[in-house]
Order: sequence, then structure tokens, then C-alpha cells
Amino acid sequence: MNHEDIRIILEKIKNNEMGIEEAADQISDLPFKDIGYATLDNHREIRVGYPEVIYCEGKTIEQVKGIIAYMLTKNNNILATRASEAMYDEVRSICSDARYNPLGRVITIKRKEIVPPDSYIAVICAGTSDLPVVEEAVETALILGNRVERVTDVGVAGIHRLFAKLDIIKGAKVIIVVAGMEGALASVVGGLVKKPIIAVPTSVGYGANFGGLAALLSMLNSCAGGVSVVNIDNGFGAGYNASIINHL
Repeated sequence: MNHEDIRIILEKIKNNEMGIEEAADQISDLPFKDIGYATLDNHREIRVGYPEVIYCEGKTIEQVKGIIAYMLTKNNNILATRASEAMYDEVRSICSDARYNPLGRVITIKRKEIVPPDSYIAVICAGTSDLPVVEEAVETALILGNRVERVTDVGVAGIHRLFAKLDIIKGAKVIIVVAGMEGALASVVGGLVKKPIIAVPTSVGYGANFGGLAALLSMLNSCAGGVSVVNIDNGFGAGYNASIINHL
């Protein structure tokens, strides 16, 4: 519930369209709603600009469905990350317009149209194996009201592929760079552009990649200025932060 919801409730009371008990019941959801297995933050959008996001991994199908069922009553856009196809099937039973990105494992439900800024976010990745993280970042940025340009499979092993896309990359307001293996792509891009870069190490790689730790350390130790780093495989975090920068 936000300021506009409260205004509507007060207006309905004034016009005798809603009783005090019903109004009190609705306002009791402030600032959060306890549904037993989850306590949903109704003030998240008021505080930080975006509603709460659902992290589905570790939750049961029924828990995800119940959380989304409640969030639908607030008429906000909904983003659920790390969701399985079985979770999506259950959500579809209560919301026919829910969308699912199977590669990024993301459920999105659009209830409000957010006018994106004129600028856009570029999401680039080193290899095709990094695409699940790319798609999580892209879906996050899109539902938060941004235009996104993808540049895929431009890793340093074939650096000429990156140069062919520099016009798109340089035109972005903020750039997300997704890479596994040794994570070198973020440093290369950082040496070519004057835009903020959010680097995302992925768990893609051979044994000494250590599940993404090698890429993470490479990105953290980048000699290129303007490179910041989120956690391994954290496409959501990159998309969220890129959205904040793009809306400044």
C-alpha cells in the first residue's frame, strides 16, 4: 500500500463507499503483511522506489504462489527470480498474464507501465554459457522500467567480435558485463568506455574457475577504472543497480 492507496481509502470513506472497519482492515497491512511463512514488505516501494522482489529458490511452489497471490492485490509489477517452470505453472493458474523466461528463470507480471528514460542499459556477455545470468539481469532491468540492449558472445578469445559492437556499448548509460572463466571481459570493456560498468562473474568455467571465484577475483582486481562488481551469478543485483543508475 502506498500514498495513493491511502488517499483512495480516505476518499471512499468520505463518499460513504467504504466503512471504517473495512478501511481499518486494509490499512492494517501497513507497513507489512504476515502470511505465516513470509512477512511481505508493503513499504519497500515508498522507501526505495521499487516493490519487494521474490527470491524463489528454496521456497516451495505453494509458498511462491501464495506470496504472488497477495502481491497481486497491491496492483504493482511483480518480479520473481530463480523460479522453476513448475512454480510458473502454478502462478499462471492465478494470473494468466504472468510471463516466464525459462533461461533466466524469471517470472514477471506487469501491472503498471513505467516510462523508461531515453537512455538504455547494455548487457554484454563473454559466452553463450553466460546467458542465464544475462537473462536474469535483462528481465530485472525491463520490469523496473528500462530499455535494454543485449550484446552476447563477445569474449576476449575473439576480441574482434566486441569491437564490432562498440557503438551499442558506448551508447549506453550503464553497462553490465557478464563473464565466467577468468572474467577478463570486464577489464577490457573498462579500458574502452567512459560509462559505469557493473561486472557479474559467473560460475561458468573449468575446475580452477572454482565456481566463479576466479572470475570474481579478476573483476575485483581490475586495473580499469569504473568497474564495480556484484556477486557470482547475481544477474538480479546487476540489473537492479543498473536501473538505479539509468534512472538518475
